[in-house]
Amino acid sequence: MSAGSRGGRRFVVEADGGSRGNPGPAGYGAVVRDAATGEPLAEAAEFIGTATNNVAEYRGLIAGLRAAHALDPDAEVQVRMDSKLVVEQMTGRWKIKHPGMRPLAAEAKTVFPPEQVSYEWIPRERNKHADRLANEAMDAGKRGEQWEPSRSTAALDVGGAAEAAGAAAVEVPVAEPLAAPRAAAVGWAAPADLGTPTTLVLLRHGETPLTPQKRFSGSGGTDPGLSPAGRRQAEQVAAVLAARGTIQAVVSSPLRRCHETAELVARRLGLDVRTDEGLRETDFGAWEGLTFAEVRDRYPVDLDAWLASPKAAPTGGGESFAHVSRRVALSRDKLLARYAGRTVLLVTHVTPVKTLVRLALGAPPESLFRMELSAASLSAVAYYGDGNASVRLLNDTSHLR
Repeated sequence: MSAGSRGGRRFVVEADGGSRGNPGPAGYGAVVRDAATGEPLAEAAEFIGTATNNVAEYRGLIAGLRAAHALDPDAEVQVRMDSKLVVEQMTGRWKIKHPGMRPLAAEAKTVFPPEQVSYEWIPRERNKHADRLANEAMDAGKRGEQWEPSRSTAALDVGGAAEAAGAAAVEVPVAEPLAAPRAAAVGWAAPADLGTPTTLVLLRHGETPLTPQKRFSGSGGTDPGLSPAGRRQAEQVAAVLAARGTIQAVVSSPLRRCHETAELVARRLGLDVRTDEGLRETDFGAWEGLTFAEVRDRYPVDLDAWLASPKAAPTGGGESFAHVSRRVALSRDKLLARYAGRTVLLVTHVTPVKTLVRLALGAPPESLFRMELSAASLSAVAYYGDGNASVRLLNDTSHLR
């Protein structure tokens, strides 16, 4: 059923974003118009700090859709953007390959039901209003100021957009602010400038019999369960997380030690456990069950290669860190889309936790060897709507003392 058949209004959303440096200081702009007359009904603009052009464009799209939704959630919306990438990705004709774009695209799809929104690419010269808003936001950010709707001059470009809508140019007095719906615009004055982040709380499983011996224990070994010490650790984690009361979902690696840890914690929190295959530990091949010294003694050449390159795999067909990084990133993107704006406990292993932290920091692969991660430790990463991430906690074991 179309929006029009339900009696909803028809809007045009024009959105744009830019970055002076790509990545660099970035901002977005969006305007909502009456589809019949081309009249501007609401504007949105924001300086978003350092980001890429594509992130800024997606942020502009989301802000425009939200402004339209605030005017009429039953409206039929046509989005017009000069970003071929965003238009093609949102219509599903192009795949979204960049991990930073997937959560943004997923967020955009949640504002209106898909059947109420259509997308059209337009030349840049027909997107001047949104473009000027984005530049005003970036200019304001450069001055350390907030973008203010009352100072916007973007409405001067309304004529081109009205022509695109098939209507006569609409004159908007420069000295007069736009209509009241502007109060719904997203900007620096909004309660939360980046919205509620999605927070992944990363819990390494409790001890197994192999943990104190510092043996390689990955996906290809004996799949040990928790030791008595490991179960006590899991109970201690459960107690502190229950006291905080922030966890809204629990997702676990399929391996036994993680699932046992997750079940103990989830039971205390009153939650179910979902399994994600991408959170399993590295397959260490022939090194499974061996200590580092034993691997050094038996496979010195392979070990040196593994330490030198993330593309090198352990002896006997194990996984390289490059491969693990790709599958962990895919799981991360899937989880960020599924649990947008929520706090989720991921019960996993050393390599996936370190990988998520490394990717959030933009650190090189060798940083994996420079992080300490204890059994039953907690780490946390917050992911924001602009595609950026913030590491908030690493290897916290205070609950075990």
